[in-house]
This record gives sequence, C-alpha cells and structure tokens, in this order.
Amino acid sequence: MSADTRIKICGLSKGADIEAAVGAGAAYVGFVFFPKSPRHISFETASILAANVPAGICKVALTVNADNALLDQLVEAVPLDMLQLHGSESPDRVAEVKDRYGLPVMKAIGVADEADLPALQEYMRVADQILVDAKPPAGAALPGGNGLAFDWRLIAGRRWAVPWMLAGGLTPANVQEAIRLTGASQVDVSSGVENAPGVKDKAMIRAFCEAVKQ
Repeated sequence: MSADTRIKICGLSKGADIEAAVGAGAAYVGFVFFPKSPRHISFETASILAANVPAGICKVALTVNADNALLDQLVEAVPLDMLQLHGSESPDRVAEVKDRYGLPVMKAIGVADEADLPALQEYMRVADQILVDAKPPAGAALPGGNGLAFDWRLIAGRRWAVPWMLAGGLTPANVQEAIRLTGASQVDVSSGVENAPGVKDKAMIRAFCEAVKQ
C-alpha cells in the first residue's frame, strides 16, 4: 500500500460526511445527481456542501446520461472541479461535455469480463480520467453503488495513458488486496463505507482511508 494512493469518497449528503472524508485524507469528494439513487441530493444541498470543501480537494458531480439542460443547471448551481459520467454516454458525448463546460471529465466503465476491457481504451482517448467499476447486473436500477466487485485480476498490471480509479465493492476489509492485485493508485468507495443505503459511517470512512494508506 502507499500513502500516495488517492481516495474518492462518493455519495456524500451531509456536512458530517464531508468532515469525515476530508479528515480521513480523501483527495476527492463525490456528489450524486441521479434520482433513483439513495445518495441523490439536490443542487441546493450540493452547493452548501461544496462550499465547505477545503481548497485542493476535488469536488466531483456524478450524473447518469444527463442532458445539457440538467448539466447547465448543475454547473451553474454547484462549484465543481470535475464531472463524472456514469451512464451509457458515448465517447462523442464525453468530448462534447468536456468542450461545453471546460471541466475535466471522468468516465465510468463497467467491467465484468475480458470483453469489457476494449471500452476502457476507447474512452481514454476523450476522458481525463477513467473509473473502472463493476458492471451492474442486468436490469439493475443503479449503474454503480451496488456494492459489487469484479475480478480484479482482469486489469492486473495494466498501464494506461490517463489516470484511472478503481471502484466497485471496495470496503475497509478488501481495499488493500484490490490495490495489490490491480496496482491502482486511486480508489473510489461509496456503499462500502455506509451502514445503510446512502448513510455514510464516519468510522468506516476512517477505517477505509487508513487501510489504503497503511
């Protein structure tokens, strides 16, 4: 493990969540704007939360197949540092969002088996970062935050041209092994530090960050 591994805590909805994430050493905080998610918050709530994030911590907005009208409102209402596209957005759409808002874009790609890996390469041509996540099961309501992991050996030892982040089923108990197997220098957690859907646990956030940095 390495103290240099950067951590993103996603799906924050309360001031205490921000405090816990920042206090534990997270480099990124994520806000979810997707009504089907238990972590969904309003632009107004996000704006208040974002105002309390210290300088130097990256504020990330997660959206799912959002149109320009929604993104226009979001970017105007909430001071953000990065947009995370977590739906079925095409590479062209990723490029369009980057151009329109002038913000770095992270694209989430679901991985279940070898056949999903070429998409990573394809999106790396246009995205500033890639989130390598577990592919949701068929018919799942949520594209992420399902607490599922994929076989980390699928991406073991791979090196890519843009920064990437490992997500999907990470917990304080397994994150060290995930980093060891994949070589990830960035990790993203949401449901793995919750004691109920959408309810972050301060002690679990601290335990997760300590496990990463040990």
